[in-house]
Amino acid sequence: MQNSQHFRCVGIPVPVVVLAAFVFMPAGGREAAAAQDRAEETVSLLAGAATSNITPPLGGGIVGGFLPIPSQQIHDELHARCLVLDDGNTRLALVVCDLLGIHRAVSDEARRLISEQLHIQSSNVMISATHTHSACSALGSERYRFEIELDDNQRFVAGRIADGVQRAVQLLRPAELAVGSADAPEHVFNRRWFMQDGAVPVNPFGEYDQVKMNPPGGSPHLLRPAGPVDPTISFIAVREPGGAPIGLFAAYSLHYVGGVGPGHISSDYYGEFCDQLIRLLDVRDQDPAFVPMLANGTSGNINNINFRQPRPSQPAYQQIQYVAHDVAAKVHTALQQLAWDSQITLAAAYREAEIGWRRPTEHQLDRARVLLAAPVPEAGRADLPRIYAERTLSMATHPEKAPVPLQVLRIGRVCLGTMPCEVFSEIGLEFRERAPLQPAFLVSLAHGYYGYLPTPAQHELGGYETWLGTSRMEREASDRLLEHLLEMASELQPGRQ
Repeated sequence: MQNSQHFRCVGIPVPVVVLAAFVFMPAGGREAAAAQDRAEETVSLLAGAATSNITPPLGGGIVGGFLPIPSQQIHDELHARCLVLDDGNTRLALVVCDLLGIHRAVSDEARRLISEQLHIQSSNVMISATHTHSACSALGSERYRFEIELDDNQRFVAGRIADGVQRAVQLLRPAELAVGSADAPEHVFNRRWFMQDGAVPVNPFGEYDQVKMNPPGGSPHLLRPAGPVDPTISFIAVREPGGAPIGLFAAYSLHYVGGVGPGHISSDYYGEFCDQLIRLLDVRDQDPAFVPMLANGTSGNINNINFRQPRPSQPAYQQIQYVAHDVAAKVHTALQQLAWDSQITLAAAYREAEIGWRRPTEHQLDRARVLLAAPVPEAGRADLPRIYAERTLSMATHPEKAPVPLQVLRIGRVCLGTMPCEVFSEIGLEFRERAPLQPAFLVSLAHGYYGYLPTPAQHELGGYETWLGTSRMEREASDRLLEHLLEMASELQPGRQ
């Protein structure tokens, strides 16, 4: 099926602009070399990009569902993809990891290593996970504890992130930057649905929600989605002046695609997007390599399932390739119409916001103890009431408040915000609209994993993403975190630092 393409590009007003009729076209011959020399005389921006392989040994748990399964095959390697930018005064590092999630202690350790080894301030390093469900995790066994002893895999991941940033620093060279966006609405669907009376089953707490996550596809009981989607692919591209591509940082609000082989480790559509963009630009043999990366936007309530018209069963990886190739094609098209700038400034802000942690009621605690006193069910079957009873007791041991890491990067006029959660699309849309720096977009799962982040209105509807133990922060957390990010973005406006 051929999809219609919609794109829009956002240029940056610049004192020196280099326009390219064909994006990323390598310079050649005397005239091209002279033009590049003239461009480099005005360059203030440096950029470098590199990757680090973070694929774990086989046998580790793939933890995308309630019951982890052992990894048996590596379909494609996992990477930490790294981009470093330097305006002469400020140096930023952006890292996207092919992982379900990273514990905040892993981010802390990686940023400590980067700060010590490379003298990049830890507040200037952004590290996020894609949330691929076909990878092992760097969350460890204590994903919701804030102070932990890193296990071997977590230390490995932190070290490889630092290695990737170091390699990117060693590849710093004169660069110019452009920002753009493309729309891909056909791949994103809100997965929370209102249904006819009696069609929403009882939840693990013995109660009834108003909406159901992932209802049966094609069900006659479907009424309407419980929220919006964000169809926009936002991206920042960097290249050598008038020439070869260096890197691209993109974000799209799609949870993941899935449909991998049994026990396969895979980066899902995130990695396939990167490979396909390299193919489209025909730079597979370029040295230094072009490094694209695709971060998870705000997809806490979004997936790739059309519940009205479910697709038939497909071979492994077919849907991943379909989505990744289309998203890459849309970005590739948008790249052709950008204005490039070498005279930009960079800034960063990092904050630990104190947010209340949800606490179970006495009724919930009593019910959980009764459920856990019952015989353990047969192995191999997820018992949701028992799983959430364990989470309920765990929640009772948490402190009343949690320090939540937030970050805002200013890249030229672009405003990039982060949250360490599976963020609902409504929050990303509001940040995009209200941010004092424009264009703006939000990245999820950065610097840790704090569970799902619904809006207060979505909390009222119930559903999987709002259950105690799935969502762990207070009901008003999204509003409070968003206000923090908007305040931080305001502080980064040029002339206010």
